[in-house]
Amino acid sequence: MGTRRSYHDACGAARALDVVGERWALLVVRELLLGPKRFTDLRHGLPAVSANILAQRLTELEDAGVVGRRRLPPPAASAVYELTAWGAELEEIILRLGAWGARSPLPDPNATLSVDSLVLSFRTLFQPARSAGLHADVQLDFADDLFHAVVDDGTLRIGRGQATTAQSTICTTPDVLAGVVYQQHSLPEAMRDGSVRITGDQRMGRRFMTLFALPIPAPTAAELSAGR
Repeated sequence: MGTRRSYHDACGAARALDVVGERWALLVVRELLLGPKRFTDLRHGLPAVSANILAQRLTELEDAGVVGRRRLPPPAASAVYELTAWGAELEEIILRLGAWGARSPLPDPNATLSVDSLVLSFRTLFQPARSAGLHADVQLDFADDLFHAVVDDGTLRIGRGQATTAQSTICTTPDVLAGVVYQQHSLPEAMRDGSVRITGDQRMGRRFMTLFALPIPAPTAAELSAGR
């Protein structure tokens, strides 16, 4: 592990943080949960990280056995990073951490939201009761990235890829869709200005966007003090 700092603590939690506790490490893992990515793709999903820091984190995660690297065959002939089987076990942890963090105050409205982060939030914040009796096959089209979502009476499956069976396609950006789904931004207005387009089954596309909800916010320090 080179010169990386260690807690020198035998506890499993401390040993885990020795591996993925450095700044950006878990976000790199988040960006790889939905499939392999090139270095440039990771930079796009994590625009606030410098190339040097990202390269350093990838090297550390490779050395730790969390991330692997392979070269795609021609015509792509480019290197991609992907999670190892052990690294993929972090998915449940990241989803639970995301659900916990969703109870914190919303960040700066100008903060970025990667497409992978949004899709993972759908896995985390899906409300099964809202989809009772619903059978929906939806394509999410984020221009350069396609995702296929299947809702089946209280369950959700969603992952990267083109949907050949989609009944409804939602074309938008991650930030706009997050605003509609989580921040009560007006869907009719977004459709009027063209920032959201639904093709195919309009009703299905609209309902899909109602199947997710943020958890109840955690109390602030002021609220906790007032309740004493």
